[in-house]
Amino acid sequence: MTQPLTMYTTTWCAFCKRLKRQLAADGIGMAEIDIEQDTAAAEFVMAVNGGFQTVPTVVFPDGSALTNPSAAAVKQRLNELAVTDV
Repeated sequence: MTQPLTMYTTTWCAFCKRLKRQLAADGIGMAEIDIEQDTAAAEFVMAVNGGFQTVPTVVFPDGSALTNPSAAAVKQRLNELAVTDV
């Protein structure tokens, strides 16, 4: 993988905290961006989610995104990207 995952979050989001913990346990790193501190990030999340600031929104190295995914869905998408990058 050429670049890390990016996870758009807020400090109060329990779903964000759980997903970060689950991915960290599997050794999956990410860049985290708090949409309440970064206006451009909030606008991006709204663009991806039909006008809603839904977090966690995870963006993958290929630019694809998943909203409020499970850790299993993130790992599956990473595996799919690894296959296409070979």
